[in-house]
Amino acid sequence: MKNRVVVKIGSSSLTEKDGTLSLAKLQEHTSAIVALMEKGVEVVLISSGAVSAGFRDLGYSSRPVTVAGKQAAAAVGQGLLVEAYNDAFKQYNIVSAQLLLTRGVFVNQTQFTNVYQTITELIKRSVVPIINENDSVAIDELTFGDNDMLSALVSGLVNADYLIMLTDINGIYDKNPAQYTDAKRYQQLNYISDQLIDQTSQSSNSKVGTGGMKSKLIAAQMATTLGVNCFVGVGYGREKLIDIFDGKGDGTYIGNKHTPHVRKQKQWIAFHSEVKGQIIIDEGAKKAVLSDGKSLLPAGIIGISNYFEVGEVAEIVYQNEVIAKGQVNYSSEDLNRVKGLSSCEAMKITKCKRPEAIHRNKLVLTIQGE
Repeated sequence: MKNRVVVKIGSSSLTEKDGTLSLAKLQEHTSAIVALMEKGVEVVLISSGAVSAGFRDLGYSSRPVTVAGKQAAAAVGQGLLVEAYNDAFKQYNIVSAQLLLTRGVFVNQTQFTNVYQTITELIKRSVVPIINENDSVAIDELTFGDNDMLSALVSGLVNADYLIMLTDINGIYDKNPAQYTDAKRYQQLNYISDQLIDQTSQSSNSKVGTGGMKSKLIAAQMATTLGVNCFVGVGYGREKLIDIFDGKGDGTYIGNKHTPHVRKQKQWIAFHSEVKGQIIIDEGAKKAVLSDGKSLLPAGIIGISNYFEVGEVAEIVYQNEVIAKGQVNYSSEDLNRVKGLSSCEAMKITKCKRPEAIHRNKLVLTIQGE
């Protein structure tokens, strides 16, 4: 089975000192991606740089700071950025493709599945998907915050083996290396703790990037939760991605080999879906779901809160604590009619053909079993 890697390149790794797009850096990244592909590794590229590519053509002397200015620059620059990548990859007879995503794509289950199928088809045909947030139309409520989180979510979606986040700092330190000479770099972290995130500054040393080291830690925490190991650091030359992939990178490695991938369906339920209601259960159902790894049956349900339809997501609650959530096979109205009954009775009354209120494969625990 082929290895699959998501490479995220931040603005700081793509721009000149004046904030404009560096074609030399872009071409170096391209050659490193090609070198990795020549080793049989499948690559998905998450690339920033649209604003940097476009602001000069809009007449700005420096990178714009207003939302409207950035969105306008991104609208001009996205085409220029992808054109530059297309030209660079064509030198190696490799086709690249552009995907522009918003947060809403992940929230909508159909779009979420469609993105997965599109990326999978491109990879199957040896095309390099180049993904960026659709900055020109994104609104605050539906943004990823920066491309770090986008790269984490995409790496989980495509079940990548590695997420490589290239930046301008060679890894994660116990304190800011720009301010403290005794700052120590972490070579390996099995996981990203909330404590480490809390003590890390969000500010970025870069004037062109939107995400500082804190956003990379949050992204790495998400990626490892989805079963993807990460690298945060720097690299130079054609062999840099191969070196990183082989464990010789200049940065910090996060995760371990025992981290299982989270299935696409469960990713959507756990991290992207909108919860519509609650299902209150008894102690027997709690044990079945939490400890025995079983589905939720109508027999263990004692109450319903709010309104939901078949296929929507509801939380499973025991004694006012949310223990899981999942995609329901029954509407709230039908569950209210059959709560406490056997699956046979429930199916007979509702004409539903499924014995489970929520099947195990569409159920995600929010707390661990005893």
